[in-house]
Amino acid sequence: MNTSNYIIRNAFPSEFEEIGRLLIRVYSQLEGFPKENEQPNYYKMLANIGNFTNHSETEILAAVDENNTILGAVVFFNDMQYYGSGGSATQEKNVAGFRLLGVDPNARGKGIGKLLTQECIKKATENNQNQLIIHSTLAMKTAWKMYENLGFKRSEDLDFMQGELPVFGFRLKIIS
Repeated sequence: MNTSNYIIRNAFPSEFEEIGRLLIRVYSQLEGFPKENEQPNYYKMLANIGNFTNHSETEILAAVDENNTILGAVVFFNDMQYYGSGGSATQEKNVAGFRLLGVDPNARGKGIGKLLTQECIKKATENNQNQLIIHSTLAMKTAWKMYENLGFKRSEDLDFMQGELPVFGFRLKIIS
């Protein structure tokens, strides 16, 4: 796996719409994940992904190749109050998080999801956060092994239900 051809950087506002379309494509194709007609507000949030950056401590990170083609993206939250997910995660202090990680289906298996995750870990560490929180679903279970290999541990206290969909929490303790 050669990940040296990819750059992780902050997405430009002009790219937010494209990233939203990418995330809709990724999430709508997940087997067992709610479709747009089942959770229209979730997909509306994906389409308007740039709205997360209205908060100064929230960033959209993009993975791009040498042609500046967007291959994946994630939303990083340095302040969990803006995390915008269910459960208790928004009450956590001195904790960062990320959500909505997606990799273009044509770019899977190239380490892009791992690079995006590692950049979130780096940002949380540089910002002196104690932990990094994420959520996932059974439809995304293939990513769980990657998260666990990076040190994330299941954290049942962060679990919640999104309608009929069980959502599972993970924590990474950051040692500075």
